Amino acid sequence: MAFSTTAKVSGDSHAYELNSEVKKYTLKDLGFTETKAGNYSLERSLDPNSPYGTGYKFKMMVSKGLDGFRMSITTGNGLQKVNIFKNSETQESIDQFNFLINNLVDREVLKRTD
Repeated sequence: MAFSTTAKVSGDSHAYELNSEVKKYTLKDLGFTETKAGNYSLERSLDPNSPYGTGYKFKMMVSKGLDGFRMSITTGNGLQKVNIFKNSETQESIDQFNFLINNLVDREVLKRTD
């Protein structure tokens, strides 16, 4: 999957774009790790009770040039993309996702486009 300037997770009503002022040290401060290719990767559990839960995961990767990104919500093993917004039983995961996204917006990594 290629990097893009705008991204949206499956089922979310909001789209996001990478803030043009994002810095590498901000990404590292937020828990992003540098991959062998030089990109920045973040994986967080959406289980509010345990960061080691096998529920859903939020995954985000920023290109090494800080000019594109991609993000998704996956199953616990990270192999399949899922839509947590279509099921009322996943409200805790939705709340956790919104907390993570709001933190990325507050730290000026992402901007809402709508």
